[in-house]
Amino acid sequence: MASTPATPPLIRSLLDPGRYPHPVKRVDLVETHISWVLLAGDFAYKLKKPVTLPFVDFGTVERRRADCAAELRLNRRHAPELYLDVVDFDGEPAVKMRRFDEACRLDRVCARGELTPAHLTGLARTIADFHAAAAVAPPSSRFGAPEQVLAPARENFDELDRLLPGESPRLTLLRAWTEAEFARRRDVFAARRAGGFVRECHGDLHLGNLVLLGDRVTPFDCIEFNEDFRWIDVASEIAFTYVDLLDHGQPGLACWLLNEWLAWSGDHGGNGALAVLRFYAVYRAMVRAKVATLQGRAAEAAGYLALAERLGVPPRLTLTITFGVSGSGKTTASSARLLADASAATIRHRSDVERKRLFGLSADADSGGTIYSADASARTYARLAGLARATLADGWPVIVDAAFLRRDERRAFAAIAGDLGIPFGILACAAPMDDLRRRIEARREDASEATTAVLEQQQDWIEPLDEAERALAVAPA
Repeated sequence: MASTPATPPLIRSLLDPGRYPHPVKRVDLVETHISWVLLAGDFAYKLKKPVTLPFVDFGTVERRRADCAAELRLNRRHAPELYLDVVDFDGEPAVKMRRFDEACRLDRVCARGELTPAHLTGLARTIADFHAAAAVAPPSSRFGAPEQVLAPARENFDELDRLLPGESPRLTLLRAWTEAEFARRRDVFAARRAGGFVRECHGDLHLGNLVLLGDRVTPFDCIEFNEDFRWIDVASEIAFTYVDLLDHGQPGLACWLLNEWLAWSGDHGGNGALAVLRFYAVYRAMVRAKVATLQGRAAEAAGYLALAERLGVPPRLTLTITFGVSGSGKTTASSARLLADASAATIRHRSDVERKRLFGLSADADSGGTIYSADASARTYARLAGLARATLADGWPVIVDAAFLRRDERRAFAAIAGDLGIPFGILACAAPMDDLRRRIEARREDASEATTAVLEQQQDWIEPLDEAERALAVAPA
């Protein structure tokens, strides 16, 4: 972007390649409502505008310098290779960053149809690890208190009522849903705050603030200028990316990201993220509606209202279990169902992951085969049953990915569906013995520790589906 007559003299001077202490052939200027970014050779320099707005105060050089220091500190938590230093130009502070290929931003990767489940698996683990290490909101702070959760949602509706009078009936219904959902979940919001789930997050985790560096998805450009945007429930953070994937027309990838984040974070069960995620997803859609309205994009705003309406309606509840020996394709089949889920709402619970979690191990840890006793298996199935009940109670369809070789294991989950009056299905998987052995031997970086020896034992354990169960069987996609 070229400079304009309103561009300050310092910024115009920084368009000269000779102002920099490193090779620069040309300088490009990118301007936002609160900053100037100068793209100079291998580096970018971000300067704050001397503005005072309701959500940010950059009115003095001291405030701008403090914000640059905060931006450096906060972004180095997840992108130290990009955020290098705070430097001065004629007494004005700037954040110095290493440039990257803009084509590798995830919004652009997604637009090209090149965003993959593997990218999002890596991102899910990055986010889960980042959240686990992030500072927890002090009990004395306002962050994450139930009234602080509801206040910005109400403010959105107040502004949208003024900006979109023609949408009053839809806004009235969405406001009523938000108030009712908040009231229903108020104790969960409080419990999550007390449990340490309100943390110093990124705060702006949409696809345009994620970049592929090599094969790794790296977050950048977090919110440094407003604490209320950053100190949030981790469920609100993942809802941001989840809704952005939906906005990009990728419900299967949204479903995949959510499931992978849950697998790595373990934030499910009683008072888990799924209890509040629908509230936060609707809130994120409403924020987008407000921004689109303020920018004069009325049709886009209406689309976000429609998205909020869809997000507020729980999908049809179902409970599906897998059935099959190791290597038969259970995880592959259940993965295909997640990626094909147009509602982006199906939640998968994997025995291999939850078994390790019971023993304090991460999904990729190697237990050495020490956690596969009969007692450990019984505990694992009991945990899966508890997770299935909790997830269904929160309004999310469930797939349980486990061997389910014994009839009593299957009947226990059929009983859960029966108690709730919802459809029950069995995703039956099978393959020739040679294929089973080959798949097991070829496994890499998978939560399963099954070996060919385990496969041989399973041939003696398996209790085939009876006639009633075969009637419930659904074929893999």
